[in-house]
Amino acid sequence: MAWVEAVMLLAVAQYLAFGMLVGRARGKYGVQAPATSGDEMFERFYRVQMNTLELLPVLLPSLWLAAKYWTPEWVAGAGLVYLLGRLLYLKAYITNPPSRGLGFLLSYVPIVGLLIAGLVGAVRATQQA
Repeated sequence: MAWVEAVMLLAVAQYLAFGMLVGRARGKYGVQAPATSGDEMFERFYRVQMNTLELLPVLLPSLWLAAKYWTPEWVAGAGLVYLLGRLLYLKAYITNPPSRGLGFLLSYVPIVGLLIAGLVGAVRATQQA
């Protein structure tokens, strides 16, 4: 489970790092708080952070529950694919937003897989009880 826990913490750290990028973009592009729009480049950084935030409430419990029922190393591997996907998503969204598809897929597909794995594991556990 240590690998899964490390991936979970890395996902939270990645989100915080994306938040720091938003803060830096605020200064660079002159978007004063509490505004969340103004300069297109700022908005790109902001959208990456918000899109990542939208995925975290599904990722974290899915990782945890999937690891309860399946091999934790494989579950952690799926989490690492998510993290890589988020980095690719960031790079693509900042440079050319329409090219963000691969990063999105590498973020979204592992979450769906983990969610299904956790659900299947939980259903199987209720049948064995």
